[in-house]
Amino acid sequence: MKELLIHLNKAFESKARLGIMSALMVNDKLDFNALKELLDLTDGNLASHLKALEEQGYLEVQKQFVGRKPNTTYGATPEGRKAFGEHLSALEKLISGNR
Repeated sequence: MKELLIHLNKAFESKARLGIMSALMVNDKLDFNALKELLDLTDGNLASHLKALEEQGYLEVQKQFVGRKPNTTYGATPEGRKAFGEHLSALEKLISGNR
């Protein structure tokens, strides 16, 4: 069991981060408000989790103005996609190993 647990990525242990990465694996990019609504998170909570994932190199951030309003979009980096895929594989092995 311990051998299976070491392959889990701590960056994705949070429900919010798991949700962010899951959403970005099936969508090329999502803006802040779309993520906030999809995951039902507060601005501050979402922002802190996005920042943590960005610092790990798992998210790319694009800031722009749409009209006069700022718009920030997020996408998973190739490194983020790889790390998340490995995390999901580790979860699957953990589940199947405990049956």
